[in-house]
Amino acid sequence: MEDLKEERNVKFNCPLELTMDIVKGKWQCVILWHLRLGPLRFGQLQRRLPGVTQKMLSQQLLKLEQDCLLTRKVYPIIPPKVEYSLTEVGESFIPILHSMYSWGKNYSKMFGVRVDTSFYEAILEYERKQKNR
Repeated sequence: MEDLKEERNVKFNCPLELTMDIVKGKWQCVILWHLRLGPLRFGQLQRRLPGVTQKMLSQQLLKLEQDCLLTRKVYPIIPPKVEYSLTEVGESFIPILHSMYSWGKNYSKMFGVRVDTSFYEAILEYERKQKNR
């Protein structure tokens, strides 16, 4: 945590600036969204993020770990098993992601922006079923 304070030795003019600096980029919010229901392995995350490269996903996961939003657990087995899960700080961001998801959906309807949500809606439906078991 001390390293994080030193790294963030930049002066932000408001908390929103800091927040946007932490979760900037195309993939970080989506990664957090997928981890909201529990730990996932690298391959599971990659399958849920069509279009993300292995290198980009690795970089984004590292950044989120450095910012204390997720943890990386390495199991001492062969082949190696690594799981990613949200920290308490990461979990505290989930209500914001729900609001952003709803806002984006409403915006797309108001302005006729085509958003194919079928992939994510299918994941949400699957997660709801898993949760109700």
